[in-house]
Amino acid sequence: MRPVPLDEYPIHQSPLSMAQVAATDRNFYDRCYFNAHDRSGEVFLVTGLGVYPNLGVTDAFATVRRGDEQWAVRFSDALDDRGLDARVGGYRVEVVEPLRKIRVVCEPADRSVCFDLTWEGAFPAVLEDRHILMAGPKAILDATRFAQVGGWSGTLSVDGEDLRVDPEVWVGSRDRSWGIRPVGDADPAGRTADDPLAGHWWLYVPLRFDDFGLLVIVQESADGTRTLNHATRVFADGRVEQLGWPRVSITYAGGTRHPESARLHLTTPAGAPLLVEIETLTSIALSVGAGYGGDPDWTHGQWKGRDWSSSSKYRLDDATILARLPFATVDHVARATCEGAVGWGMFEHASMGRHDPSGFADWFATAP
Repeated sequence: MRPVPLDEYPIHQSPLSMAQVAATDRNFYDRCYFNAHDRSGEVFLVTGLGVYPNLGVTDAFATVRRGDEQWAVRFSDALDDRGLDARVGGYRVEVVEPLRKIRVVCEPADRSVCFDLTWEGAFPAVLEDRHILMAGPKAILDATRFAQVGGWSGTLSVDGEDLRVDPEVWVGSRDRSWGIRPVGDADPAGRTADDPLAGHWWLYVPLRFDDFGLLVIVQESADGTRTLNHATRVFADGRVEQLGWPRVSITYAGGTRHPESARLHLTTPAGAPLLVEIETLTSIALSVGAGYGGDPDWTHGQWKGRDWSSSSKYRLDDATILARLPFATVDHVARATCEGAVGWGMFEHASMGRHDPSGFADWFATAP
């Protein structure tokens, strides 16, 4: 064992070198996520980078949807040293100004998805409540995350077509999370094979308005028991307002679990009702090219060898992809209204298996 560059900084939280993490769980991860869109629903970019110290892997991905086509590029390599340099293959993340300005560059060999983009936060980042998800007696997710809404500038090229990313138009959200979550090759099923999860319902909504940012998170089990609840409004001066217990009403397209619109009923600290109405536009399923749960092409933290990369193009009207959507977490471009103001952001939703409040009786139930 030898020291790594991070050991030069006064940031240690255990007697270990920063080459190691205190948790011995193989599923320890440290990841950043970004999304970007031009408010039209025509173009949607989702991208991110992760490190998995106990697996010795680092990787990144970028995926862009235009119409019914989606392009994805991925990079993976061995994680030999932990440091401040976040890069893998033709992908890198540069922290220009912590918690405010980030540069993200993607340059794959085939040039299918290329960009040089700079993120600027519109409001301060918000530290979310700790996220825990149990599978029987085991915590399969135990993580901390901060989130931020903002805008983008720079250039984006998709399949040879260059797009100017105008900061007056392009918006999005980002997050940084770390802790335990399923990564790499799957753990043995063990007891869960005989006692599988009945259902999982998830909602994650970061929104940017002119005068404030809004963050709502709801996680529920099959019977509607709420296991994570977060609703805050953040202002430019750093004030963070807790918005009470969110009540959620989603309108699903008939015969599907696709959310067409939603109403978030919140409450201000003074007890006044605060209604957020959301319309979803285009979407990206995180299990199509982006490496999240259920992606058959690639999984975060999976060992692919040194200096590995790949690219894919998908037709989203393909029957095999449509069949996966009811079992996926899906990120939607969101247009929102609140107290007469119009905002933009993301509506991330997963409705898998049984969810009694939605009227879904099993894994194959859909909206009437």
